[in-house]
Amino acid sequence: MSATSKGMTVPKKNAPAGMKQGFQKYLQHNWQLWIMLFPAMLYILIFCYVPMYGIQLAFREYSFTAGITGGKFVGMKYFRQYFESPMFWTTLKNTFVISATSILVGFPAPIILAMVINQIRSPKWKRTVQTTVYIPYFISVVVLVSMLNIMFANDSGVIANFLKSLLIVSRDTNILGKESCFVPLYVLSGVWQTMGWNSIIFIAALSSVDTQLYDACRIDGANRWQTMIHIDFPAILPTIMILLIMNMGNILNVGFDKVFLMQNSLNLGASQVISTYVYTVGIKSSQFSFGAAVGLFNTVINFVFLLVTNFISKRTTGTGLM
Repeated sequence: MSATSKGMTVPKKNAPAGMKQGFQKYLQHNWQLWIMLFPAMLYILIFCYVPMYGIQLAFREYSFTAGITGGKFVGMKYFRQYFESPMFWTTLKNTFVISATSILVGFPAPIILAMVINQIRSPKWKRTVQTTVYIPYFISVVVLVSMLNIMFANDSGVIANFLKSLLIVSRDTNILGKESCFVPLYVLSGVWQTMGWNSIIFIAALSSVDTQLYDACRIDGANRWQTMIHIDFPAILPTIMILLIMNMGNILNVGFDKVFLMQNSLNLGASQVISTYVYTVGIKSSQFSFGAAVGLFNTVINFVFLLVTNFISKRTTGTGLM
């Protein structure tokens, strides 16, 4: 078969060969980049794709003797077990509330910080501010939670006593054990720790803005607030939308380690999320198939949120991942 255009006949069977030669030529010219990319691809393959083999565990009755593939196929049994469990709505609500609050509060924070840092004129002062806000990111979660336990201790906590002296909380309130305090404590400590680091990508995007635009703004009499609104924000809007889509794809992925370390018997009603429930029931109680089913449900919901957010973003701003 052939395709004809303006008197020229091009055999279609040669197209795949041409594409193959073009790809080989591309590899020869960019082999250094592929070598640099290979470790990351290998990491993703081993730790992201290979474990997908265990998804079938959610549909089988697991036993140590039969292994992953040898268990009896039970279909949707463990999904129904989770949906009918009294902890289903509790874990789903807690996970969604913590994650949604983290996005609502934590996502705009690095954007605002990046635009504020970008307005600093002195290079020395700018580097000092950047270094200061980056440092908390390198504090481990264990150390961070230990700091929270010390500062918000019921009797000796500095911040706890300060809040009580201002009558923001009552004298007999145990902040670390009060359910209504768990989400604000989790979210605000997370914002403090990650805000500076997450602002790096926005600062990098702002560095590509033409400086003549700022000069024109100053000539027109615009103040710094107007400069941020009319120049900085539109410049980083595509980056904001991409990161928002990626964040929405993880809306039910509340970090296990921090929640688990902050969790206690008093705040369990607000701190029991899907990841800690999977650990408690699936691993500690050796119900591996049930834990796999709950984890798969979590992944599917995240994927749906990712698709919906990507669709809305493409329809409204023209920016998307797919």
